Amino acid sequence: MILSDYEIEILGYIAATLTTISFLPQAILTIRTRDTDGLSLSMYSTFTLGVLGWLVYGFFLKNNVIIIANSITLFLATLILSFKLYNTLFKSKK
Repeated sequence: MILSDYEIEILGYIAATLTTISFLPQAILTIRTRDTDGLSLSMYSTFTLGVLGWLVYGFFLKNNVIIIANSITLFLATLILSFKLYNTLFKSKK
């Protein structure tokens, strides 16, 4: 089966939409509750840097699928990471 460039582009948008949407429940929960106790600081730090890397890669390729998906995910990941850092550095442990 050989796909056309258009079909490959559509596949990219579908995949990017699904992976970005999958991140929304965690972002919404974290924003609502401000609770980050169950989140790994090292995982979110590494993940956020990885998403930034994908975004830069997308810019070099001039690939809108990669740029759009990773821009949204980077925003959400940075937001969650910010809450995690704040809670880790400034909230007292019980």
